Amino acid sequence: LQCWEVRKRNSSEWCRFIRSNPDCRLDGGFLDYLEGVFCVFPPRLLPLAVTLYALWLLYLFIILGVTAEKFFCPNLSAISTNLKLSHNVAVFSLMFPLHGVTFLAFGNGAPDVFSAVVAFSDPRTAGLAIGAIFGAGVFVTTVVAGGIALVKPFTAASRPFLRDVIFYMVAVFLTFMILYFGRITLGEALGYLGLYVFYVFTVVLCTWIHRRQRGEGLAPPAPWEPEMPTDAEEQESSGTNSGDYGEEYRPLLPSRETSLRILTTALSPLDYRKWRRKPWYWRLFKVFKVPVELVLLLTVPVVDPDKDDLNWKRPLNCLHVLTSPLLCILTLKSGTYGLYQIQGIFPVWGLVTLVGSFLAIITFITTSNEEPPKYHCVFAFLGFLASAMWINAAATELVNILRTLGIIFQLSNTVLGLTLLAWGNSIGDTFSDLTMARQGYPRMAFSACFGGIIFNILVGVGLGCLLQMTSSQLVVKLEPDSLLVWILAGALGLSLVFSFVSVPAQCFQLGKAYGVCLILYYLAFLCVALLTEFRVIHLSA
Repeated sequence: LQCWEVRKRNSSEWCRFIRSNPDCRLDGGFLDYLEGVFCVFPPRLLPLAVTLYALWLLYLFIILGVTAEKFFCPNLSAISTNLKLSHNVAVFSLMFPLHGVTFLAFGNGAPDVFSAVVAFSDPRTAGLAIGAIFGAGVFVTTVVAGGIALVKPFTAASRPFLRDVIFYMVAVFLTFMILYFGRITLGEALGYLGLYVFYVFTVVLCTWIHRRQRGEGLAPPAPWEPEMPTDAEEQESSGTNSGDYGEEYRPLLPSRETSLRILTTALSPLDYRKWRRKPWYWRLFKVFKVPVELVLLLTVPVVDPDKDDLNWKRPLNCLHVLTSPLLCILTLKSGTYGLYQIQGIFPVWGLVTLVGSFLAIITFITTSNEEPPKYHCVFAFLGFLASAMWINAAATELVNILRTLGIIFQLSNTVLGLTLLAWGNSIGDTFSDLTMARQGYPRMAFSACFGGIIFNILVGVGLGCLLQMTSSQLVVKLEPDSLLVWILAGALGLSLVFSFVSVPAQCFQLGKAYGVCLILYYLAFLCVALLTEFRVIHLSA
């Protein structure tokens, strides 16, 4: 029996059905949401349980966004700097020439990829991954791209746009064929990752050719897009050399802070001067984020190459030597490995605590508050791993709670993926891209719409399926569970074809008419998808 049939039974049988049905077991995660809603809450309080789950779902999206923006991306940037990678190379680029393959897109894509990997880990939730990847693709290439054109009409960069759209159409076509055959092999999964590597190589090659044509220098910005400020200009204008608070707050005499003062300052997620200047809704949202940021500050080190001290906080970083490995071992497989007892006597988390404490004491003794150690770059790798484990843990809870809501409301995983999961994972792309457009960089924002989702579909499907393969099982089944999957794939392909034809037809001059057409297209697609889900639109038998 399938788990969604629980709602067809008498409410007195819900708990017994959930506990006895193997299809109702949630793989991974720290909380059993199905048992909570059908066994802990009485049937008359089902609306309350759904409301609490919806609020927790929103908070999980906040956790994903904060972790990716403030911890995952900065450490990724520090790693690229330590490995001597230019910020104008590969997926870590923040600068204009690489357009779609931006570091911003890579950071925003982390929640999508982790959610896809978690969803692909269980055949029952694979539809959630397909719905989220395709749904986010439709949303970003229509609503976000259309919103950019509405906010700031601009002239698109022709060659990067055509390159990104062609690569994305190839990726969508490959996924369509895999869904048609109902399986993905090892070679095809590796082909997804290889195609992304080839895409990155193409971007780097195009950028190199573009620079050669411009005499080894960056091309001057077009008249419709202001020049990006350099790092020196940003530091001069913002006064970052005086502790991010400007020249007026620089101390008159140099003073040495105590370790306790450094620790309390580093653990404070609030900037009180910024707090007073912000509107009430920003403060309200900040209140919800403070607990998440505090826990993340305690467990995830952040290395900032743009600061003179590289964000070295000696007491806090020494604490990270203990908390970060402990976090990793307790979140891996939902704590299964961390709670495992060696020889049935001593738990693994206890061993990690002892080793971490010893290394933390050694680090504290051999370093100073004023100057970071030579091995400080190791903290960037540690922070990258710890933030990735946080994202993975939040993504696991996210997938489980979405499956629970699907069972409660008898909705398919595909429709949940293309709506709630796709919208939630696209929040970062939406706000960052529209903000860039309002600040005068619509071409960069428009390129991010395509560069980021190429990463999501190729790495999300390729890596997600690759991790599910074993030496004895080199094929992963991806059978579409309804007509909705084909409508979703067709809608994404059609939106790409529309942009591929209409943008060159407008001589790459994108205005409000183009934006309105894209948003109307998404609304029409959403209506068709929901009508299909509720069987208003269906195939005749």
